[in-house]
Amino acid sequence: MSNTESGESWSQWLDFDKSNVSSIPESAGVFVMHASMKILFIGGSQNLRNSLLQSLSTPCMDKAKRFRYMITESPDKVKEQLIKEYIEKHNGKLPLCMERSS
Repeated sequence: MSNTESGESWSQWLDFDKSNVSSIPESAGVFVMHASMKILFIGGSQNLRNSLLQSLSTPCMDKAKRFRYMITESPDKVKEQLIKEYIEKHNGKLPLCMERSS
């Protein structure tokens, strides 16, 4: 899951808590959240910090243990590609916290 064509790279996996979320940039980008090594959510946003702060209290997403993010100018495009790759790997299924919204 690396997108390096324009120098974009993923952060390390970080614990999903308010202090880590508060330290990430207010930039456009994508993020992935997991619990027990299962991807729960793939998201994209014009403001990563705000989106992740909201996720701390969103049902289902609040169960995430860790997250990582990538700053990118085209979060929608990157998110779409990540979801496509996930679905291909997981027999057409979306990540757990995305199933209801599809």
